[in-house]
Order: sequence, then C-alpha cells, then structure tokens
Amino acid sequence: MIDVALVLLFMVVGYLLGTIPTGYLVARMRGVNIQEVGSGNIGATNVLRTLGVVPAIMVMLLDPLKGAVAALLPTVFGTDTWTVALAGLSAVVGNSFNVMLRLRGGKGIATSIGVFLVVDPATAALSIVIGIVTILVSRYVSLGSIVGMFSLPLFVIAGGSFPVANLFLAVSLAALTIFRHRENIMRLMAGTERRLGQKVKPDEPAAAPAERPPASPG
Repeated sequence: MIDVALVLLFMVVGYLLGTIPTGYLVARMRGVNIQEVGSGNIGATNVLRTLGVVPAIMVMLLDPLKGAVAALLPTVFGTDTWTVALAGLSAVVGNSFNVMLRLRGGKGIATSIGVFLVVDPATAALSIVIGIVTILVSRYVSLGSIVGMFSLPLFVIAGGSFPVANLFLAVSLAALTIFRHRENIMRLMAGTERRLGQKVKPDEPAAAPAERPPASPG
C-alpha cells in the first residue's frame, strides 16, 4: 500500500508541475493572452511567432525543467523505474491537458524532452538531434517534433538492454505526440502547415482548430 501511495503521490506532483503554464505566464508578462493569438497554443513555437525570440527561449528553458523535476524527484527518493516513468508521463499530461486552462495546454514536446533527459540522457539527446535536423531541413516545427519523438522508442530498443518502464514511457510520449499533433498532420498532408519563421501578430486572433498553424514544442 505504501508503494502504491508513493506512485500516486509522485504522479500527482508530476501532473501539478506540468500544469505550470509557462508560455501563458511569459506571454501575460508582455500583456498578451497567448491562447487568443496565433495557434492558441501556449508552447514555445506560438510564443516565438507572437512575441519573439527572448520570450520563446524562456519557455523553451522552463518547459523541459518541469518534466525534469517531475522525473528527478522519484529518482532522488530511490523509487523504481515505473514510478519515475509514470511521474514523468503525468507531467507531460499536465502540460498538455492543463486543468487550470480548461484542459488546454502545450503539445508536451519540451516537457517530454525534460523527462527523458533524466530517464535516459543519451537517447533523449539522439532524439533531439533528429528533431532539430528535421526542423532545419523541412522548416516545419511540428514535423521535427513528431519525427524526434517517434524516434524515441526506436532508440530505446536499439540501445539493447533497457528497463521496460523506459520503453513504456517512450511509446506513451510518442503516442501522445501523434495525438496532440493530429491537426498539424492534416495540415502537413494538405500543404497548409505554417513554416518556421512565419510570424503572427500579437493582435491576430487565434485560428480555428482546423486552420491553426503548427504546434509548439511546449
């Protein structure tokens, strides 16, 4: 019973850490409601297009930190790999389905990266490289996010010996990425996805779900 209680405790803590709306708060500091402009997403990509580089960098640093802390806490307390995986996954769910923002949130990419940098730094680094290269070549942030996260479980398997919990976490994060980017995938297929570098004016209203530009890595 104590073990179950600890797992639930770290999952709740992880979720609450994930719900810290960094992109929303950074934008509010600039007088902008990030949910009402651009894609309506609170992640770094929408912040970049709407507010510029510095606010986006702040979000890109803070979002992974949420995931890293969520995974690091149970690690420090010496729990098993399943507790770490579930706590980290909870942080990403909290970021993507934020109860404080009516279950809206970011795409969870940056938070996922933060989690896996604690769980398996080498695998996380490889996925980051794959994602960045994809973005640089295609100029689609959403495509880079999808490819990078989809490569995560593949790298875990390719590494040989691994905890089953790590593979579960990697597959879950990849699946969540696909789900959260389903509209982006439709736009990529239709050729209407917005490329990196296309800016959104702070006073430009958020597009309808079917028309929204690419999601952020937040």
